[in-house]
Amino acid sequence: MNRGDRCLLLSSPRRQLASATRKLHNTPRLLPQRSAPGIPFELLPVDGLSQFGEALMNTSPHRRSKKFLPKAHDAEPDASIHPPKWVDVSAQSLLDAAPDAMLVVNRAGEIVVANVQAEKLFGHVREELIGRSVESLIPPRLRAQHPQHRENFFGDKRLRPMDMGLELFALRKDATEVPVEISLSPLTNEAGTFVVSAIRDATDRRRTEGLKMLDAVLRETRESEERFSLIADTAPVLIWMSGTDKLRNYFNKTWLDFTGRSIDFEFGNGWAEGVHPEDLRRCMDTYLQAIDRREEFRAEYRLRRHDGEFRWILDIGVPRFDQDRAFVGHIGIGVDVTDRRRAEEALTSMSHRLIEAQERERTRIARELHDDTTQRLTMLAIGIEQLKNDLPKQTVDLRGRVDELWKQTLEITKDVQALSHELHSPKLEHLGLVAAMKGFCQEFGKRQNVEIDFTTHDLLNPLPLDISLCLFRVLQEALHNSAKHSGAQQFEVQLWGTSDEIHLMVSDSGSSFELEAARKGRGLGLISMEERVKFLNGTFSIDSQPKKGTTVHATLPLSFDRAAGERAPKSRNQLH
Repeated sequence: MNRGDRCLLLSSPRRQLASATRKLHNTPRLLPQRSAPGIPFELLPVDGLSQFGEALMNTSPHRRSKKFLPKAHDAEPDASIHPPKWVDVSAQSLLDAAPDAMLVVNRAGEIVVANVQAEKLFGHVREELIGRSVESLIPPRLRAQHPQHRENFFGDKRLRPMDMGLELFALRKDATEVPVEISLSPLTNEAGTFVVSAIRDATDRRRTEGLKMLDAVLRETRESEERFSLIADTAPVLIWMSGTDKLRNYFNKTWLDFTGRSIDFEFGNGWAEGVHPEDLRRCMDTYLQAIDRREEFRAEYRLRRHDGEFRWILDIGVPRFDQDRAFVGHIGIGVDVTDRRRAEEALTSMSHRLIEAQERERTRIARELHDDTTQRLTMLAIGIEQLKNDLPKQTVDLRGRVDELWKQTLEITKDVQALSHELHSPKLEHLGLVAAMKGFCQEFGKRQNVEIDFTTHDLLNPLPLDISLCLFRVLQEALHNSAKHSGAQQFEVQLWGTSDEIHLMVSDSGSSFELEAARKGRGLGLISMEERVKFLNGTFSIDSQPKKGTTVHATLPLSFDRAAGERAPKSRNQLH
């Protein structure tokens, strides 16, 4: 046995195939030393592929089959291209020694050569593979496109190496699929042109790549979670997260420091133990409803601090979604707004005290005007009238001047009386809101020479005095402003009620105005209306549009608890 044959027996299959190839062509080593070879022919020159392929075809068990080779090929081959004698004996064995499954396919898509690895990969014995259509080894979902791919290859015969980033699959005999990598090489000899396919099972590689990818994702996730925790724990706000089960599963260090409780006690719904009993139901309803609707929410509630003091927390929660837009829970932040609320309460209290002081002063001035000034003006008018009657009839000019003074005195008396009623309406106090508003609209319309259409329906009787006074002052201010600035001659006043609210709307069709400019002006009428309505937890709006006029709309809740300064329990479930 010569040295080359010893190498053929002792070396690895890959080395055996490389050595045999060098012997066949008497060429230098052409196959590189790689741990995962493609197909053994891919780096051979085209004439070498032809010669080796021809030897392979001649030594195949089916070399005499007319189905695959032309009749001329059965004749004795030309000695100039015939491989060495040992190849005739071992060419199929060399092909079987290849580490990858090997198939040689003709242009019609029929398999003409297969090796042992192909039998193992596809689960078919060689006799079942030879003559079979190569499309039968492709999953049905990919089968229709393959003939065209094969034609494209025969039209552009060049090497197609493995690892081209394609997701390829082979179909085994048991109908299972296996991921594969495929390398294609053209083979041309006297029998025609063939494609040599080297097919490698990629299951392990893909599993390894998948594990590496999973490890990278997990590592990145851990790093991301660590960065989030670092940021969250140093943030000056309370941060929490919840899952789709509505239970909170994360609290940052600031939250735990605030409550003074361990995270084990806060998990789930444990955090709710620190919510003030009066706020708990409203808080939980808001939180659970937002999760069911997968929407953002805002709520204010009192949360017990580590020292036992309840602090007002503004809690803002937003839904979280993963990369597939699947809902995964909520994340929220809580801000201590106790100081802000105290400042707001102080301002509201101050505003309310100013309004009360204003009302007391209005009442005092109205009574003085009615009880003193109006009475004195009345007596003056009576005295002037008596003086006119006592004058001699000859003094016509003097009597006319005195008569004019008498008329002026009567007008002043009426104006002072009207001013007294505006400052403090006896009708509002004794007859109720509807009578007071109706009387004011009539008096105001006469003084300003305008028409006022007053309508009312569905009102409770009697209304609480603070609601009546608030709406009466809004009506007065709205009509004064409209008469002064709109230039309109007709106004509409509507007063109506619902089961839990009362509405007042004052409209005109005159000139519009800029609301923000009015807010920045020196006048206090707009501010006074807003503050009065705000104190009773109502809503106030002004809609002013060119060529459409201005509408003032005030709404007050009938369920407002004026003694406690907050809504009654039946409205506690509403969002802040």
